[in-house]
Amino acid sequence: MSIALSHFTFGNASADVSCFDNGTEVKEYQAMIHVCQHNIPFAQQLEAIMTAYSELLEVLPDVQAVFKRYFLSDAANQADEVIVNDVTDCAKSIIEQPPLDGTKIALWVYLMTNVQTGIGKSGLYEVRHGAFRHLWNGSAHNMAANSEYQTRLLFNEYNMQLLEEDCTLEANCIRTWLFVNDIDLNYGGVVRARNQFFFTQGLTMNTHFIASTGIGGRQQDPNVLSQMDNYAIAGIQKEQIHYLYAPSHLNRTSDYGVSFERGTYVDYADRRHVFISGTASINNKGEVMYPKDIVKQTHRMWENVEALLKEADCTFEEVSEMVVYLRDIADYELVSKLFEERFPEKPYVIVQASVCRPAWLIEMECMAIRPISAPSLPAF
Repeated sequence: MSIALSHFTFGNASADVSCFDNGTEVKEYQAMIHVCQHNIPFAQQLEAIMTAYSELLEVLPDVQAVFKRYFLSDAANQADEVIVNDVTDCAKSIIEQPPLDGTKIALWVYLMTNVQTGIGKSGLYEVRHGAFRHLWNGSAHNMAANSEYQTRLLFNEYNMQLLEEDCTLEANCIRTWLFVNDIDLNYGGVVRARNQFFFTQGLTMNTHFIASTGIGGRQQDPNVLSQMDNYAIAGIQKEQIHYLYAPSHLNRTSDYGVSFERGTYVDYADRRHVFISGTASINNKGEVMYPKDIVKQTHRMWENVEALLKEADCTFEEVSEMVVYLRDIADYELVSKLFEERFPEKPYVIVQASVCRPAWLIEMECMAIRPISAPSLPAF
Protein backbone atom coordinates (compact mmCIF):
# COMPACT_ATOMS: atom_id res chain seq x y z
CA MET A 1 0.00 0.00 0.00
CA SER A 2 1.41 3.42 -0.99
CA ILE A 3 -0.54 5.36 1.65
CA ALA A 4 0.56 4.99 5.27
CA LEU A 5 -1.93 6.00 7.98
CA SER A 6 -1.22 7.40 11.45
CA HIS A 7 -3.28 8.68 14.36
CA PHE A 8 -2.02 11.28 16.84
CA THR A 9 -3.50 12.82 19.96
CA PHE A 10 -2.31 16.29 20.95
CA GLY A 11 -3.94 17.45 24.16
CA ASN A 12 -7.55 18.27 23.34
CA ALA A 13 -7.32 17.47 19.62
CA SER A 14 -6.50 14.49 17.44
CA ALA A 15 -5.13 14.12 13.93
CA ASP A 16 -5.60 11.37 11.38
CA VAL A 17 -2.77 11.57 8.88
CA SER A 18 -1.99 9.87 5.59
CA CYS A 19 1.51 9.86 4.09
CA PHE A 20 2.55 9.22 0.50
CA ASP A 21 6.26 8.41 0.37
CA ASN A 22 7.70 6.80 -2.75
CA GLY A 23 11.32 7.46 -1.82
CA THR A 24 11.65 10.77 -3.66
CA GLU A 25 12.24 14.11 -1.99
CA VAL A 26 8.58 15.21 -2.04
CA LYS A 27 6.47 13.41 0.54
CA GLU A 28 2.79 14.30 0.72
CA TYR A 29 0.65 14.34 3.85
CA GLN A 30 -3.06 14.87 4.36
CA ALA A 31 -4.29 15.53 7.90
CA MET A 32 -7.76 15.90 9.41
CA ILE A 33 -7.57 17.53 12.83
CA HIS A 34 -10.56 17.20 15.16
CA VAL A 35 -11.34 18.59 18.62
CA CYS A 36 -11.75 15.85 21.23
CA GLN A 37 -13.77 17.74 23.86
CA HIS A 38 -17.08 19.11 22.61
CA ASN A 39 -18.38 21.13 25.54
CA ILE A 40 -15.84 23.96 25.57
CA PRO A 41 -16.12 27.45 23.99
CA PHE A 42 -14.99 28.13 20.44
CA ALA A 43 -11.85 30.00 21.53
CA GLN A 44 -10.63 26.91 23.38
CA GLN A 45 -11.52 24.63 20.49
CA LEU A 46 -9.62 26.86 18.07
CA GLU A 47 -6.65 26.86 20.45
CA ALA A 48 -6.76 23.05 20.55
CA ILE A 49 -6.74 22.88 16.74
CA MET A 50 -3.88 25.37 16.44
CA THR A 51 -1.82 23.61 19.13
CA ALA A 52 -2.39 20.24 17.47
CA TYR A 53 -1.32 21.66 14.12
CA SER A 54 1.87 23.12 15.61
CA GLU A 55 2.71 19.83 17.32
CA LEU A 56 1.97 17.91 14.12
CA LEU A 57 4.60 20.01 12.33
CA GLU A 58 7.11 18.86 14.94
CA VAL A 59 6.19 15.21 14.31
CA LEU A 60 6.41 15.48 10.51
CA PRO A 61 9.91 16.62 9.53
CA ASP A 62 10.42 19.50 7.09
CA VAL A 63 6.81 19.81 5.96
CA GLN A 64 5.06 22.89 4.66
CA ALA A 65 1.34 23.49 4.40
CA VAL A 66 0.13 24.02 0.84
CA PHE A 67 -3.63 24.23 1.50
CA LYS A 68 -5.92 24.42 4.52
CA ARG A 69 -9.66 24.30 4.96
CA TYR A 70 -11.42 25.19 8.20
CA PHE A 71 -14.91 23.78 8.72
CA LEU A 72 -16.86 26.01 11.13
CA SER A 73 -20.20 25.69 12.89
CA ASP A 74 -20.94 29.46 12.86
CA ALA A 75 -18.75 31.41 10.44
CA ALA A 76 -20.31 34.78 11.31
CA ASN A 77 -18.96 34.52 14.86
CA GLN A 78 -15.86 32.39 14.27
CA ALA A 79 -14.15 33.23 10.97
CA ASP A 80 -12.45 36.40 12.21
CA GLU A 81 -10.76 34.50 15.05
CA VAL A 82 -9.44 31.91 12.61
CA ILE A 83 -8.02 34.60 10.33
CA VAL A 84 -6.28 36.34 13.24
CA ASN A 85 -4.83 33.14 14.71
CA ASP A 86 -3.66 31.38 11.54
CA VAL A 87 -0.84 33.27 9.83
CA THR A 88 0.40 30.29 7.80
CA ASP A 89 1.69 31.26 4.36
CA CYS A 90 -0.61 29.05 2.30
CA ALA A 91 -4.03 29.15 0.68
CA LYS A 92 -6.74 29.02 3.33
CA SER A 93 -10.40 28.18 2.89
CA ILE A 94 -12.86 29.05 5.66
CA ILE A 95 -16.42 27.83 5.31
CA GLU A 96 -19.45 27.26 7.51
CA GLN A 97 -20.05 23.51 7.21
CA PRO A 98 -20.50 22.36 10.79
CA PRO A 99 -18.50 19.27 11.83
CA LEU A 100 -21.09 16.70 12.80
CA ASP A 101 -19.17 15.19 15.71
CA GLY A 102 -20.60 17.98 17.87
CA THR A 103 -17.57 20.28 17.74
CA LYS A 104 -17.39 23.81 16.43
CA ILE A 105 -14.31 23.48 14.19
CA ALA A 106 -12.28 20.94 12.22
CA LEU A 107 -9.24 21.41 9.98
CA TRP A 108 -8.10 19.71 6.80
CA VAL A 109 -4.50 20.45 5.88
CA TYR A 110 -2.41 19.29 2.89
CA LEU A 111 1.35 19.28 3.50
CA MET A 112 4.48 18.51 1.46
CA THR A 113 8.22 18.27 1.99
CA ASN A 114 10.97 19.97 -0.04
CA VAL A 115 8.77 22.50 -1.82
CA GLN A 116 8.97 26.28 -1.91
CA THR A 117 5.87 28.31 -1.20
CA GLY A 118 4.88 31.92 -1.65
CA ILE A 119 2.33 34.26 -3.19
CA GLY A 120 2.41 34.57 -6.97
CA LYS A 121 2.15 37.84 -8.84
CA SER A 122 -1.60 37.24 -9.31
CA GLY A 123 -2.28 36.72 -5.61
CA LEU A 124 -2.65 32.96 -5.97
CA TYR A 125 -0.55 30.91 -3.57
CA GLU A 126 2.11 28.91 -5.36
CA VAL A 127 3.91 25.72 -4.41
CA ARG A 128 7.08 25.33 -6.45
CA HIS A 129 8.95 22.13 -7.22
CA GLY A 130 10.72 20.98 -10.34
CA ALA A 131 9.05 22.19 -13.53
CA PHE A 132 5.74 23.05 -11.86
CA ARG A 133 4.06 25.78 -9.88
CA HIS A 134 0.94 24.50 -8.12
CA LEU A 135 -1.46 27.42 -7.74
CA TRP A 136 -3.95 27.32 -4.86
CA ASN A 137 -6.63 29.77 -3.83
CA GLY A 138 -9.18 29.72 -1.01
CA SER A 139 -12.27 31.67 0.06
CA ALA A 140 -12.67 33.79 -3.07
CA HIS A 141 -15.92 35.76 -2.93
CA ASN A 142 -17.58 39.02 -3.89
CA MET A 143 -20.75 41.00 -3.19
CA ALA A 144 -22.50 41.04 -6.58
CA ALA A 145 -26.29 41.12 -6.69
CA ASN A 146 -27.12 37.40 -6.87
CA SER A 147 -25.54 33.97 -7.05
CA GLU A 148 -25.28 34.02 -10.85
CA TYR A 149 -23.50 37.36 -10.97
CA GLN A 150 -21.27 36.45 -8.04
CA THR A 151 -20.20 33.20 -9.70
CA ARG A 152 -19.62 34.88 -13.05
CA LEU A 153 -17.43 37.48 -11.38
CA LEU A 154 -15.55 34.78 -9.44
CA PHE A 155 -14.65 32.97 -12.66
CA ASN A 156 -13.79 36.22 -14.45
CA GLU A 157 -11.42 37.23 -11.66
CA TYR A 158 -9.89 33.75 -11.43
CA ASN A 159 -9.34 33.67 -15.18
CA MET A 160 -7.50 36.99 -14.99
CA GLN A 161 -5.31 35.63 -12.19
CA LEU A 162 -4.47 32.58 -14.28
CA LEU A 163 -3.57 34.75 -17.25
CA GLU A 164 -1.18 36.71 -15.01
CA GLU A 165 0.49 33.37 -14.22
CA ASP A 166 0.75 32.52 -17.96
CA CYS A 167 -2.02 29.95 -17.54
CA THR A 168 -5.59 29.46 -18.75
CA LEU A 169 -8.66 27.93 -17.17
CA GLU A 170 -8.92 25.40 -19.99
CA ALA A 171 -5.30 24.21 -19.91
CA ASN A 172 -4.23 24.55 -16.29
CA CYS A 173 -7.15 24.43 -13.83
CA ILE A 174 -7.50 20.97 -12.27
CA ARG A 175 -10.04 21.36 -9.45
CA THR A 176 -12.62 23.82 -8.12
CA TRP A 177 -14.94 23.93 -5.12
CA LEU A 178 -18.07 26.09 -5.14
CA PHE A 179 -19.79 26.70 -1.80
CA VAL A 180 -23.35 27.92 -2.22
CA ASN A 181 -25.28 29.73 0.52
CA ASP A 182 -28.79 28.18 0.57
CA ILE A 183 -28.03 25.78 -2.26
CA ASP A 184 -31.66 24.80 -2.82
CA LEU A 185 -32.34 28.42 -3.79
CA ASN A 186 -29.07 29.64 -5.32
CA TYR A 187 -27.53 26.65 -7.11
CA GLY A 188 -29.35 27.39 -10.37
CA GLY A 189 -27.61 30.75 -10.70
CA VAL A 190 -24.23 29.18 -10.00
CA VAL A 191 -24.82 26.57 -12.71
CA ARG A 192 -25.90 29.15 -15.30
CA ALA A 193 -22.87 31.33 -14.65
CA ARG A 194 -20.43 28.43 -14.79
CA ASN A 195 -21.97 26.97 -17.95
CA GLN A 196 -21.85 30.31 -19.74
CA PHE A 197 -18.33 31.17 -18.65
CA PHE A 198 -16.95 27.73 -19.49
CA PHE A 199 -18.42 27.98 -22.98
CA THR A 200 -16.53 31.25 -23.57
CA GLN A 201 -13.30 29.48 -22.56
CA GLY A 202 -13.77 26.51 -24.89
CA LEU A 203 -14.89 24.15 -22.12
CA THR A 204 -17.74 22.06 -23.53
CA MET A 205 -18.99 18.47 -23.44
CA ASN A 206 -16.91 17.87 -26.58
CA THR A 207 -13.69 19.10 -24.99
CA HIS A 208 -13.59 18.76 -21.20
CA PHE A 209 -14.75 20.38 -18.00
CA ILE A 210 -13.03 20.62 -14.58
CA ALA A 211 -13.33 18.36 -11.54
CA SER A 212 -15.47 20.16 -8.99
CA THR A 213 -17.63 20.02 -5.90
CA GLY A 214 -20.70 22.25 -5.77
CA ILE A 215 -22.10 22.05 -2.26
CA GLY A 216 -23.95 24.00 0.39
CA GLY A 217 -21.73 26.24 2.49
CA ARG A 218 -21.93 29.65 4.14
CA GLN A 219 -19.39 32.44 4.34
CA GLN A 220 -19.23 34.72 7.37
CA ASP A 221 -21.09 37.45 5.45
CA PRO A 222 -24.62 36.23 4.60
CA ASN A 223 -24.59 38.38 1.44
CA VAL A 224 -21.96 36.05 -0.06
CA LEU A 225 -23.98 33.49 -2.00
CA SER A 226 -21.11 31.77 -3.83
CA GLN A 227 -17.57 31.17 -2.58
CA MET A 228 -14.83 29.41 -4.55
CA ASP A 229 -11.61 27.51 -3.89
CA ASN A 230 -9.47 26.39 -6.81
CA TYR A 231 -6.30 24.57 -7.85
CA ALA A 232 -4.29 24.89 -11.07
CA ILE A 233 -0.85 23.78 -12.22
CA ALA A 234 1.48 26.04 -14.19
CA GLY A 235 3.77 24.04 -16.45
CA ILE A 236 1.44 21.07 -16.85
CA GLN A 237 1.13 19.47 -20.29
CA LYS A 238 -2.08 18.30 -21.90
CA GLU A 239 -0.92 14.69 -22.07
CA GLN A 240 -0.51 14.60 -18.28
CA ILE A 241 -4.22 15.29 -17.59
CA HIS A 242 -6.89 12.61 -17.91
CA TYR A 243 -10.62 12.62 -17.15
CA LEU A 244 -12.71 9.97 -15.41
CA TYR A 245 -16.21 8.93 -16.47
CA ALA A 246 -17.17 5.46 -15.12
CA PRO A 247 -20.03 5.14 -17.65
CA SER A 248 -21.21 1.87 -16.12
CA HIS A 249 -22.19 3.81 -12.97
CA LEU A 250 -22.45 7.50 -13.84
CA ASN A 251 -23.64 9.71 -16.69
CA ARG A 252 -21.98 12.82 -18.08
CA THR A 253 -22.90 15.84 -15.99
CA SER A 254 -23.79 17.73 -19.18
CA ASP A 255 -26.72 15.32 -19.58
CA TYR A 256 -28.55 17.26 -16.87
CA GLY A 257 -27.24 20.70 -17.65
CA VAL A 258 -24.17 21.12 -15.45
CA SER A 259 -20.51 21.34 -16.38
CA PHE A 260 -17.94 19.50 -14.31
CA GLU A 261 -15.93 16.31 -14.65
CA ARG A 262 -16.62 13.35 -12.37
CA GLY A 263 -12.91 13.09 -11.72
CA THR A 264 -9.50 14.02 -13.05
CA TYR A 265 -6.08 12.47 -12.68
CA VAL A 266 -2.68 14.01 -13.32
CA ASP A 267 0.39 11.90 -14.10
CA TYR A 268 3.97 12.77 -13.29
CA ALA A 269 7.09 10.65 -13.78
CA ASP A 270 6.80 9.15 -10.30
CA ARG A 271 3.19 9.56 -9.07
CA ARG A 272 -0.45 9.97 -10.03
CA HIS A 273 -2.79 12.46 -8.36
CA VAL A 274 -6.48 11.57 -8.58
CA PHE A 275 -9.16 14.16 -7.80
CA ILE A 276 -12.68 12.79 -7.34
CA SER A 277 -15.42 15.40 -7.58
CA GLY A 278 -18.38 15.52 -5.23
CA THR A 279 -20.08 12.16 -5.83
CA ALA A 280 -23.51 11.03 -4.65
CA SER A 281 -25.94 8.13 -5.08
CA ILE A 282 -26.64 8.42 -8.82
CA ASN A 283 -26.86 6.00 -11.73
CA ASN A 284 -25.70 6.27 -15.33
CA LYS A 285 -29.02 7.78 -16.36
CA GLY A 286 -28.60 10.68 -13.96
CA GLU A 287 -31.27 9.39 -11.58
CA VAL A 288 -31.07 9.58 -7.79
CA MET A 289 -30.62 6.07 -6.43
CA TYR A 290 -32.37 4.97 -3.20
CA PRO A 291 -34.27 8.14 -2.25
CA LYS A 292 -34.77 8.59 1.52
CA ASP A 293 -32.47 5.63 2.39
CA ILE A 294 -29.21 6.93 3.85
CA VAL A 295 -27.58 3.49 4.17
CA LYS A 296 -28.22 2.45 0.57
CA GLN A 297 -27.21 5.91 -0.68
CA THR A 298 -23.93 5.65 1.21
CA HIS A 299 -23.13 2.27 -0.30
CA ARG A 300 -24.04 3.42 -3.82
CA MET A 301 -21.90 6.54 -3.36
CA TRP A 302 -18.93 4.35 -2.38
CA GLU A 303 -19.59 2.12 -5.40
CA ASN A 304 -19.55 5.15 -7.71
CA VAL A 305 -16.33 6.49 -6.22
CA GLU A 306 -14.73 3.05 -6.55
CA ALA A 307 -15.70 2.94 -10.24
CA LEU A 308 -14.05 6.33 -10.82
CA LEU A 309 -10.93 5.32 -8.89
CA LYS A 310 -10.72 2.08 -10.88
CA GLU A 311 -10.42 4.07 -14.12
CA ALA A 312 -7.32 5.66 -12.62
CA ASP A 313 -5.99 2.22 -11.54
CA CYS A 314 -6.67 3.07 -7.90
CA THR A 315 -8.80 1.78 -5.05
CA PHE A 316 -9.80 3.23 -1.71
CA GLU A 317 -6.39 1.99 -0.47
CA GLU A 318 -4.76 4.89 -2.35
CA VAL A 319 -7.21 7.50 -1.07
CA SER A 320 -5.40 10.01 1.14
CA GLU A 321 -8.34 12.15 2.41
CA MET A 322 -12.12 12.36 2.21
CA VAL A 323 -14.72 15.03 2.90
CA VAL A 324 -18.26 13.75 3.51
CA TYR A 325 -21.32 15.98 3.27
CA LEU A 326 -24.63 15.16 4.98
CA ARG A 327 -27.92 16.96 4.42
CA ASP A 328 -29.53 15.82 7.69
CA ILE A 329 -27.58 15.94 10.95
CA ALA A 330 -29.75 13.11 12.28
CA ASP A 331 -27.98 10.75 9.85
CA TYR A 332 -24.55 11.43 11.38
CA GLU A 333 -24.39 8.62 13.92
CA LEU A 334 -25.28 5.97 11.37
CA VAL A 335 -23.02 7.30 8.60
CA SER A 336 -20.14 7.82 11.04
CA LYS A 337 -20.38 4.17 12.07
CA LEU A 338 -20.33 3.04 8.42
CA PHE A 339 -17.20 5.11 7.71
CA GLU A 340 -15.45 4.04 10.91
CA GLU A 341 -15.98 0.39 10.04
CA ARG A 342 -14.75 0.70 6.47
CA PHE A 343 -12.04 3.38 6.81
CA PRO A 344 -10.37 3.13 10.24
CA GLU A 345 -7.80 5.93 10.71
CA LYS A 346 -8.33 7.23 7.14
CA PRO A 347 -8.31 11.06 7.27
CA TYR A 348 -11.88 12.20 6.75
CA VAL A 349 -14.37 14.68 8.11
CA ILE A 350 -18.17 14.54 8.07
CA VAL A 351 -19.87 17.92 7.89
CA GLN A 352 -23.37 19.27 7.43
CA ALA A 353 -23.90 20.58 3.91
CA SER A 354 -26.81 20.18 1.53
CA VAL A 355 -26.12 18.54 -1.85
CA CYS A 356 -27.32 20.17 -5.07
CA ARG A 357 -30.42 17.94 -5.30
CA PRO A 358 -32.63 17.70 -2.20
CA ALA A 359 -33.09 13.94 -2.72
CA TRP A 360 -29.36 13.33 -2.24
CA LEU A 361 -28.78 12.74 1.45
CA ILE A 362 -24.99 12.30 1.24
CA GLU A 363 -22.07 13.21 -1.00
CA MET A 364 -18.31 12.71 -0.75
CA GLU A 365 -15.14 13.84 -2.46
CA CYS A 366 -11.61 12.55 -2.13
CA MET A 367 -8.05 12.63 -3.41
CA ALA A 368 -5.92 9.57 -4.13
CA ILE A 369 -2.19 9.21 -4.80
CA ARG A 370 -0.37 6.21 -6.20
CA PRO A 371 3.19 5.64 -7.40
CA ILE A 372 3.74 5.16 -11.12
CA SER A 373 6.77 4.95 -13.38
CA ALA A 374 6.45 7.22 -16.40
CA PRO A 375 9.99 8.40 -17.21
CA SER A 376 8.82 10.21 -20.34
CA LEU A 377 6.86 12.64 -18.15
CA PRO A 378 8.35 15.38 -15.96
CA ALA A 379 8.85 14.56 -12.27
CA PHE A 380 6.52 16.05 -9.68
